[in-house]
Amino acid sequence: MLRLRLWSVRHARLLEAIYEAFERFLIKLGPLLERIGHERLEKPVAALERISKGLFFDCQMCGECILSSTGMSCPMNCPKTLRNGPCGGVRPGGFCEVKPEMRCVWVEAWEGSRLMRKPEAIRALQKPVDARLKGRSSWLRVIREKTRDNPP
Repeated sequence: MLRLRLWSVRHARLLEAIYEAFERFLIKLGPLLERIGHERLEKPVAALERISKGLFFDCQMCGECILSSTGMSCPMNCPKTLRNGPCGGVRPGGFCEVKPEMRCVWVEAWEGSRLMRKPEAIRALQKPVDARLKGRSSWLRVIREKTRDNPP
């Protein structure tokens, strides 16, 4: 799993393009998803999201995914679950203070973000995770927000 997670960071630009295409597709499906009902779709979509994002990013299903601004490195893999950059204890070579055998997810995030079209997105201040969303689909949340803001 770690190898695939690191592969995802090294190929952040490719995965960014795939995700953007996938998001456009889901937005076009927005009216259909609305008719079916987001709550009815929550469990199957969250399961699909857990499998796919778990495989590529070791996703922790926080419900507020920020992979597109963290170089495809999930900050929830940080032992301290920091969402706004590394702690003050990053070891030499970019290794984690808590798990010395693991590279800091924020060092990985910084490297991945430099490959993306909007590398400055990593600098955006992230709000704390809403624990009520844990296990829920961030895909459906994004689609609801984007279709609400830009109706067809």
